[in-house]
Amino acid sequence: MLHFFLIGIASALSGQTFDVTPLTVNQGGVLRVRSSNSAESARMNGRVIRLFPQKEGGALGLMPVPAAEKPGNYKVELIDKNGNSLQSAAVTVQDAHFPTQNLIISEELSKLKPSPGETEAVAAFKNTVSDMRYWNEPFAAPVSGCLTSPFGVKRLHNGKPTGDYHTGFDQRSPANGPIRAVAAGVVKIVREFNLHGGTIAIDHGQGVESIYLHMSKFATTEGAIVEKGDVIGYVGSTGRSTAPHLHWGVYVNGVAVNPAQWVQLHACAAKRKAPRTASKSE
Repeated sequence: MLHFFLIGIASALSGQTFDVTPLTVNQGGVLRVRSSNSAESARMNGRVIRLFPQKEGGALGLMPVPAAEKPGNYKVELIDKNGNSLQSAAVTVQDAHFPTQNLIISEELSKLKPSPGETEAVAAFKNTVSDMRYWNEPFAAPVSGCLTSPFGVKRLHNGKPTGDYHTGFDQRSPANGPIRAVAAGVVKIVREFNLHGGTIAIDHGQGVESIYLHMSKFATTEGAIVEKGDVIGYVGSTGRSTAPHLHWGVYVNGVAVNPAQWVQLHACAAKRKAPRTASKSE
């Protein structure tokens, strides 16, 4: 469940409301933008998101804050169809102080290239925003294992900076253990890729998506509608991976965000000389 402990603002405009929660968010976080007026979108630092009518009334949109967003003060604006600002709220982005992680990988893995069309297929999925909402909170962890690598970790490969950061969670899990959907949605990708390995991607609707990598085998098909907790595949070590584990991530309006906002996991206890099970593709 999203942990929005701070109370958002509500400003009245002819009996209409505009709320943004929380008002202070870490890098990799998500802002909830609610409105009772006719606005269809919101904007922050040049990024525009859609607002969707909700069953309980009003409209809701999720504004992602990228892991690399510069800490500081920003303005979230409610905008009309012409891009004009109707109302605004001041928010603060805090430094998440993401740690650095060095991964030791073989030369063979370091040279692994994406399959033809792999990068394009995953990018197209991440940029999809569908109208129907399938997801409800709370979300559920896809496997029961502990956390081996958190979101936002700055990655080094064999001691050399990659310029990348970890876009999801890595969870320890035995080979062929079941992987379950974190929320209801439509399965968009069921593919074997060189870099991501066995990959499933689910569209949960209204800008929320999840992706699951390195699977050994699949238990669903593209186009299937799944419910939270349905088995969609099995843990493996395919693609750029050093040991059986699950890398999974949550995307909001095309931006990787911290899954900890929906699912709380415990870090694995440190073990001497234990192999690091970390995803190298995301």
